[in-house]
Amino acid sequence: MSEVESVQRAGEAKADIASFDPRILVFTCNWCSYAGADLAGTSRLQHPPNARIIRTMCSGRIDPIFVLEALRDGADGVIVTGCHPGDCHYVKGNFRAEKRFHFLKMALKKLGVEEDRVRLAWISAGEGEKFSLLVKDMVNRVKELGPSSFKPSKIKSMEVLTP
Repeated sequence: MSEVESVQRAGEAKADIASFDPRILVFTCNWCSYAGADLAGTSRLQHPPNARIIRTMCSGRIDPIFVLEALRDGADGVIVTGCHPGDCHYVKGNFRAEKRFHFLKMALKKLGVEEDRVRLAWISAGEGEKFSLLVKDMVNRVKELGPSSFKPSKIKSMEVLTP
C-alpha cells in the first residue's frame, strides 16, 4: 500500500468516526426517572434523538444481563436510571440496582468493554433538565469512545458473569 492510499484510508476512518451516531438505550423506572424523561419532553428540553427509552417498574428490576444483551444487540451505550436513594416506591429497589450495577462493571471489565458505555443515574420526576443533560453527556462520551466492539462471540457462556 502506498503512502497516499494509507493517508486516504486514515481520512476515511476519521470521517466514519465523525459521522458515528451512537445508539443509547435508557432503562427508566416507572415512578421517577420516566416521569423525569417525560418532563424533559413536555418542557421541550433539547437532547439528541439517539436515546431509546425502556420503561420498567423499578430500576431494581434491571438485570445486568439486560444491559449486556443490549450492548450485544447493537446499543453503543446504556443508561440505567431510577429514583433517588430513599425515594424508591419499592423501598430498596434502587439499592438493588446499585449493587447490580457494580457487578455489571466487573463483568464489563472481564469482557474488555469500556466501563463508560454504561451509566447509573438517579433522576426524580422533577428533574427533566437533569435527564436531558445526562442523555447529551452520554451521547458525547460514547461518540468519543466510538462504535462498540462488543460482539456476541464474547459471551459464549455466562460463566464470565459469576462473581
